[in-house]
Amino acid sequence: MPTPKINLSRRTLLMATAAAVPLVSAPLYRARAAGLEGVELQRYQPLFFSAAEWRFVMAACDRLIPAEGKGPGALETNVPVFIDQQLHAGLGADVYMQGPHKNDAASTLGFQHDHTPQQMYRLGIKLAEQYSQQVHKKSFEQLAPAERDALLAALEKNTADFAALGEPSLKASQFFGQLLDDTKNGYLADPMYGGNKDMKAWVAIGFPGARAAFTEWVDVHDVKYPLGPVSLSGKRA
Repeated sequence: MPTPKINLSRRTLLMATAAAVPLVSAPLYRARAAGLEGVELQRYQPLFFSAAEWRFVMAACDRLIPAEGKGPGALETNVPVFIDQQLHAGLGADVYMQGPHKNDAASTLGFQHDHTPQQMYRLGIKLAEQYSQQVHKKSFEQLAPAERDALLAALEKNTADFAALGEPSLKASQFFGQLLDDTKNGYLADPMYGGNKDMKAWVAIGFPGARAAFTEWVDVHDVKYPLGPVSLSGKRA
C-alpha cells in the first residue's frame, strides 16, 4: 500500500469512519483485561499472537497508519494491543460460518469467508511471510518501509498469490482487508479496548468521545469544537 495514499487521505478517511461507526460498536468484544488504557506497547505480552506473528502485526500496523502522517501512528496508539485483545476474546465467534461462501459477493452481503478472523490471521501471516521470503529473502519485519508498503500493496491487490503458495482457500486481499479494518477500528475505538492510547486519534480528528452532552454544538458550524475528548471510563485527553 503506497505511503502517499495513506498519508494524504488518512485524516479524511478516519473522520468519515468515526462518523459512520457508533462510538462503542467498532470493537465486537470488550477486552476482558484490566488496565488496558495504561498499557505500554513495548511491555505488552500478546495473548493471541505468537512472538513471530506479533512482530508481523507490529510492522504491518506501523505502515497502515504510519507515524509520519498528520496524526499519531498505529504504534503510538497501541493498535496492535487492540487487535490482539479482540482476537483473544473471540472476535467473530458469533459469525455464521456455515456455507455456502461466495468470495466474490458484494461486501453489503456480509461476512463470506470460510475462515474465522483467528484462522485468517494465523494463515495470512504465515503466507505473507512466505511471500516476503520468496521476494525479498527477508521476513516482513526486516524490510525497509518502502518494501513493507509494496508487500502490503501486493496483499491488497492479490499480487501476492496465496494459491501459488499452496493455500487456495484464502485470498491475500481477504487477509489484508481484515487486518486493515481491525487496524482502523483499533485506532478509533475507545481506549478501554486497548487501542487509541490517550485518545490521541480522537484528538487528531477532533472527535469528542463519550461526552454526556454536546447538543448545543449540533447547529454550530465552521467553529472548532473547543473541548477535548472523554473516554468511557471518564478520562479526559
